[in-house]
Amino acid sequence: MDFTALALLSETATAGSLAEAARRLRLSPMKATRLIAALEDELGTRLFHRTTRALSLTDEGQVFLPHARALLEEQAAALASVRGARSGPSGLLRVSASLAFGRQVVAPAVVAFMARYRQVQVDLQLTDALVDIVADGFDLAIRIAELGDSNLIARRLADNPRRLVAAPSYVERRGTPTALAELGTHECLTSSAPARWSFRNADATRQVRVAGRFTANSIDAIHEACRGGLGIANLSAWDVAADLAEGRLRAVVLDDAEPEPLAIWAVYPSRRLVPAKVRSFIELLAGRLKPGPADAHA
Repeated sequence: MDFTALALLSETATAGSLAEAARRLRLSPMKATRLIAALEDELGTRLFHRTTRALSLTDEGQVFLPHARALLEEQAAALASVRGARSGPSGLLRVSASLAFGRQVVAPAVVAFMARYRQVQVDLQLTDALVDIVADGFDLAIRIAELGDSNLIARRLADNPRRLVAAPSYVERRGTPTALAELGTHECLTSSAPARWSFRNADATRQVRVAGRFTANSIDAIHEACRGGLGIANLSAWDVAADLAEGRLRAVVLDDAEPEPLAIWAVYPSRRLVPAKVRSFIELLAGRLKPGPADAHA
């Protein structure tokens, strides 16, 4: 049985598109079509319903899919047991990250990873939207957030402190708040309207409702608006460090609270066998960040 065909079946079931599955596996559309046809001939049954608008598994395809995925896991385990530590990570690693963090931190880590492991290919997708890593076929997502319960596994890589910042032009025009209660009188740059920012002090964590005339679904856009003097932003320390050092932004320090920090997480599907390419990239990225606690459920 052709393991490439099994991998293509699994990816197609996830992506809902043979063309997208072929792209992920770096196969030509013609090759992908032939592989599925050959697999169906070998099994003596159709695996997909095909129409001009959609593709879905047949009942037989639904029954066979978990067996195909089990065979792929067993193949990976068998290869790993034979190759051992002498053979480094290989194959295609698909990673998702946010735009700003992906550009500034993850992309340089990918360059180092690919230089170290010559048999690895990487597909890095940057978006500020929350992706479904299973449905979208990702091996790994790097997230900066508070994680809720899910069927995923998450490893905390580092703390992610945040800073309130504003441009000198905004400070000169509007001044700066010195207490939480004053934030409501200022233009705050957020990803939604209305929005709540979390703060902590010696006693507790508080959420404060903030608003402004500008909202955006991109951290990069909020950062640019802040540099342009549109208002106060609540951004990650790594994102504003250079601007603070060079005077493009000023820190806004409150007397009674500070922004609640988030954390940087590596999130991946809950699998019995975590591929070497995933483990190795997580270790490399963790080494470039401040180490955090061990694995936990997301």
